[in-house]
Amino acid sequence: MNEYRDGLVSYAERMLGDHGLAEDIVQETAIRAWRNIDRLVGMEGSVRGWLFTVTRHLVVDWVRRPHTRKEVVGASYEDPSSHASGMDTVHDSLVTRPLLRLLSPEHRAVLVHIYLCDRTIQETAGILGVPTGTVKSRQHYALRKLRAAATLELV
Repeated sequence: MNEYRDGLVSYAERMLGDHGLAEDIVQETAIRAWRNIDRLVGMEGSVRGWLFTVTRHLVVDWVRRPHTRKEVVGASYEDPSSHASGMDTVHDSLVTRPLLRLLSPEHRAVLVHIYLCDRTIQETAGILGVPTGTVKSRQHYALRKLRAAATLELV
Protein backbone atom coordinates (compact mmCIF):
# COMPACT_ATOMS: atom_id res chain seq x y z
CA MET A 1 0.00 0.00 0.00
CA ASN A 2 2.89 2.37 0.77
CA GLU A 3 4.12 2.22 -2.80
CA TYR A 4 0.73 3.47 -4.05
CA ARG A 5 0.05 6.04 -1.32
CA ASP A 6 1.43 9.16 -3.00
CA GLY A 7 -0.33 8.38 -6.28
CA LEU A 8 -3.62 7.73 -4.50
CA VAL A 9 -3.38 10.95 -2.48
CA SER A 10 -2.61 12.93 -5.63
CA TYR A 11 -5.52 11.28 -7.46
CA ALA A 12 -7.99 12.00 -4.65
CA GLU A 13 -6.70 15.54 -4.21
CA ARG A 14 -7.24 16.32 -7.91
CA MET A 15 -10.87 15.26 -7.56
CA LEU A 16 -11.52 16.96 -4.21
CA GLY A 17 -9.20 19.96 -4.20
CA ASP A 18 -8.35 19.30 -0.55
CA HIS A 19 -5.11 17.58 0.48
CA GLY A 20 -6.21 16.72 4.02
CA LEU A 21 -9.46 15.19 2.85
CA ALA A 22 -7.58 13.27 0.16
CA GLU A 23 -5.34 11.77 2.83
CA ASP A 24 -8.42 10.73 4.82
CA ILE A 25 -9.87 9.05 1.73
CA VAL A 26 -6.60 7.17 1.11
CA GLN A 27 -6.56 6.08 4.76
CA GLU A 28 -10.04 4.61 4.29
CA THR A 29 -8.81 2.93 1.10
CA ALA A 30 -6.00 1.32 3.11
CA ILE A 31 -8.49 0.07 5.69
CA ARG A 32 -10.63 -1.47 2.97
CA ALA A 33 -7.56 -3.06 1.40
CA TRP A 34 -6.63 -4.57 4.77
CA ARG A 35 -10.16 -5.92 5.22
CA ASN A 36 -10.02 -7.50 1.75
CA ILE A 37 -6.42 -8.69 1.90
CA ASP A 38 -7.41 -12.29 1.13
CA ARG A 39 -9.07 -11.18 -2.12
CA LEU A 40 -6.16 -8.95 -3.08
CA VAL A 41 -3.40 -11.52 -2.53
CA GLY A 42 -4.73 -13.98 -5.09
CA MET A 43 -6.21 -11.37 -7.39
CA GLU A 44 -5.68 -11.84 -11.10
CA GLY A 45 -6.10 -8.16 -11.94
CA SER A 46 -4.14 -5.15 -10.82
CA VAL A 47 -4.03 -4.35 -7.11
CA ARG A 48 -3.17 -0.80 -8.11
CA GLY A 49 -6.34 -0.62 -10.22
CA TRP A 50 -8.41 -1.95 -7.33
CA LEU A 51 -6.98 0.67 -4.98
CA PHE A 52 -7.65 3.53 -7.41
CA THR A 53 -11.19 2.27 -8.01
CA VAL A 54 -11.90 2.11 -4.27
CA THR A 55 -10.45 5.62 -3.86
CA ARG A 56 -12.66 6.96 -6.67
CA HIS A 57 -15.75 5.34 -5.13
CA LEU A 58 -14.94 6.82 -1.72
CA VAL A 59 -14.53 10.29 -3.25
CA VAL A 60 -17.85 9.97 -5.08
CA ASP A 61 -19.56 8.78 -1.89
CA TRP A 62 -18.10 11.71 0.02
CA VAL A 63 -19.22 14.24 -2.58
CA ARG A 64 -22.72 12.76 -2.65
CA ARG A 65 -23.20 13.19 1.08
CA PRO A 66 -25.88 15.83 1.71
CA HIS A 67 -23.70 17.89 4.08
CA THR A 68 -20.87 18.09 1.54
CA ARG A 69 -22.96 19.13 -1.44
CA LYS A 70 -23.25 22.63 -0.10
CA GLU A 71 -19.47 22.80 0.08
CA VAL A 72 -19.07 21.55 -3.49
CA VAL A 73 -21.91 23.57 -5.01
CA GLY A 74 -21.19 26.64 -2.92
CA ALA A 75 -17.47 26.46 -3.57
CA SER A 76 -15.57 29.69 -3.95
CA TYR A 77 -16.28 31.20 -7.32
CA GLU A 78 -12.98 33.02 -7.36
CA ASP A 79 -10.15 31.46 -9.32
CA PRO A 80 -7.16 31.36 -6.95
CA SER A 81 -4.74 31.13 -9.87
CA SER A 82 -6.05 34.37 -11.32
CA HIS A 83 -3.69 37.32 -11.24
CA ALA A 84 -6.47 39.88 -11.47
CA SER A 85 -6.40 42.89 -9.21
CA GLY A 86 -8.49 42.93 -6.07
CA MET A 87 -11.07 45.16 -7.73
CA ASP A 88 -11.42 42.75 -10.66
CA THR A 89 -12.00 39.88 -8.26
CA VAL A 90 -14.64 41.84 -6.35
CA HIS A 91 -16.35 42.86 -9.59
CA ASP A 92 -16.32 39.31 -10.96
CA SER A 93 -17.72 37.99 -7.69
CA LEU A 94 -20.52 40.56 -7.65
CA VAL A 95 -21.48 39.70 -11.23
CA THR A 96 -20.95 35.94 -11.14
CA ARG A 97 -22.57 34.90 -7.87
CA PRO A 98 -26.06 36.25 -8.61
CA LEU A 99 -25.96 34.66 -12.05
CA LEU A 100 -24.90 31.29 -10.67
CA ARG A 101 -27.76 31.42 -8.17
CA LEU A 102 -30.17 31.38 -11.12
CA LEU A 103 -29.07 27.83 -11.91
CA SER A 104 -30.27 24.61 -10.34
CA PRO A 105 -27.78 23.02 -7.93
CA GLU A 106 -27.04 20.30 -10.50
CA HIS A 107 -26.24 22.78 -13.28
CA ARG A 108 -24.25 25.03 -10.94
CA ALA A 109 -22.18 22.09 -9.68
CA VAL A 110 -21.19 21.17 -13.24
CA LEU A 111 -20.02 24.71 -14.01
CA VAL A 112 -18.15 25.02 -10.72
CA HIS A 113 -16.28 21.76 -11.34
CA ILE A 114 -15.49 22.42 -15.01
CA TYR A 115 -14.68 26.12 -15.00
CA LEU A 116 -13.73 27.05 -11.47
CA CYS A 117 -12.07 23.83 -10.33
CA ASP A 118 -10.58 23.25 -13.80
CA ARG A 119 -11.78 19.66 -14.08
CA THR A 120 -12.49 17.71 -17.24
CA ILE A 121 -15.95 16.53 -18.17
CA GLN A 122 -14.92 12.97 -17.30
CA GLU A 123 -13.58 14.01 -13.88
CA THR A 124 -16.74 16.00 -13.20
CA ALA A 125 -18.90 13.05 -14.19
CA GLY A 126 -16.96 10.80 -11.83
CA ILE A 127 -17.22 13.22 -8.92
CA LEU A 128 -20.92 13.89 -9.43
CA GLY A 129 -21.71 10.26 -10.20
CA VAL A 130 -23.49 10.95 -13.49
CA PRO A 131 -22.73 9.96 -17.10
CA THR A 132 -20.49 12.25 -19.17
CA GLY A 133 -23.42 12.96 -21.50
CA THR A 134 -25.39 14.33 -18.55
CA VAL A 135 -22.48 16.60 -17.60
CA LYS A 136 -22.26 17.89 -21.20
CA SER A 137 -26.00 18.51 -21.30
CA ARG A 138 -26.03 20.32 -17.96
CA GLN A 139 -23.07 22.42 -19.05
CA HIS A 140 -24.81 23.37 -22.30
CA TYR A 141 -28.10 24.37 -20.69
CA ALA A 142 -26.42 26.15 -17.78
CA LEU A 143 -24.29 28.26 -20.12
CA ARG A 144 -27.31 28.98 -22.29
CA LYS A 145 -29.25 30.22 -19.26
CA LEU A 146 -26.31 32.33 -18.06
CA ARG A 147 -25.90 33.92 -21.51
CA ALA A 148 -29.60 34.78 -21.62
CA ALA A 149 -29.52 36.24 -18.10
CA ALA A 150 -26.36 38.25 -18.83
CA THR A 151 -27.92 39.61 -22.04
CA LEU A 152 -31.01 40.75 -20.12
CA GLU A 153 -28.87 42.51 -17.52
CA LEU A 154 -26.94 44.39 -20.22
CA VAL A 155 -30.14 45.73 -21.80
